[in-house]
Amino acid sequence: MRIISGTARGTKLYTLEGLETRPTLDRVKESIFNIIQGQIQDSIVLDLFSGSGAIGIEMISRGAKKVVLCDKAKPAIDIINKNLEKTHLKEKAEVYNLDFEKCLEKVKNLKFDLIYIDPPYDTDYIIKSLKIILKEEITSKDCIIILETDDENRILEQIKNIDVKIIDKRKYGRASIIFLNCLD
Repeated sequence: MRIISGTARGTKLYTLEGLETRPTLDRVKESIFNIIQGQIQDSIVLDLFSGSGAIGIEMISRGAKKVVLCDKAKPAIDIINKNLEKTHLKEKAEVYNLDFEKCLEKVKNLKFDLIYIDPPYDTDYIIKSLKIILKEEITSKDCIIILETDDENRILEQIKNIDVKIIDKRKYGRASIIFLNCLD
């Protein structure tokens, strides 16, 4: 896994051992960033289930002003910090070793331009986090929320009655990426 573009381009990142995390493949990451590239510069970003931090660190590398990276697993936080050190991007990152609900409570005074939600598959964390995000109003006016799931139909069913609009969907093997805007 590596940083694809920006100031840390080409930097090989540390990854987590074992089956607890599932890194987003480079081809999927590249596609996501091609879609949102115009939104990244000077943005405030939330990478909610960060794993190795690859998505959030890529955002910083491409010009995000600030990125909040959150993961409840201590080994993930250790890898995120090592990757931030390796890429020399630590000054634009806030790292939280918290459960996603506690993290959302902690950052409720921020307005995010981009939010990336890639929880463990087979959980209801996407809908739970979206409900908190909308309740706490932590999105900027043009915020894009990106969901990664292996069960697109279940997620689409869960989000159909909340105030979001699907702006794009992509499928890459097992992973589905859903792009949302919040409704006013």
